[in-house]
Amino acid sequence: MTITQANIDAHLIPILEQVSDPEIPVLTVLDLGVIREAIEVAGVVSVKLTPTYSGCPAMDVIGDDLKAAFEPLGKKVQVELVLAPAWSTDWISEPGLQKMEAYGIARPLSESADKEVLLADAKKVLCPQCKSTNTHLVSQFGSTACKALFKCNACLEPFDYFKCLK
Repeated sequence: MTITQANIDAHLIPILEQVSDPEIPVLTVLDLGVIREAIEVAGVVSVKLTPTYSGCPAMDVIGDDLKAAFEPLGKKVQVELVLAPAWSTDWISEPGLQKMEAYGIARPLSESADKEVLLADAKKVLCPQCKSTNTHLVSQFGSTACKALFKCNACLEPFDYFKCLK
């Protein structure tokens, strides 16, 4: 999903671009693709938000950050969580994926490659530091539930891998 696929009033985009994901601060909520709808009616901004994971604690923070972003404009914000359809890593924008890699987090692989990497010790995750694929899984759970911890055998640096969700 991209901004053009979501139902977002164009005049709200500059404000939404100021709201970052609290777990990956280089990504905006638009980069991450969690905004399903953002429309304004009579000075009230209604935002529909889909969590990356059910029960993701970042959603409460994002809701508060959305309200804070619109507060200086005198706009009230209503945030609604939308669980279906479930969020997918396909909704992360290409610029978002590039920002994530520059930040040191490997981008999600395809669904089948992700299962091989996480369950069969395949070495296909590209190290965001040196770009080697000679990497290995350290832990299926990284700093957050949506990431796994890897280590590069070439440069020896640890890094997070953003798990593929479909």
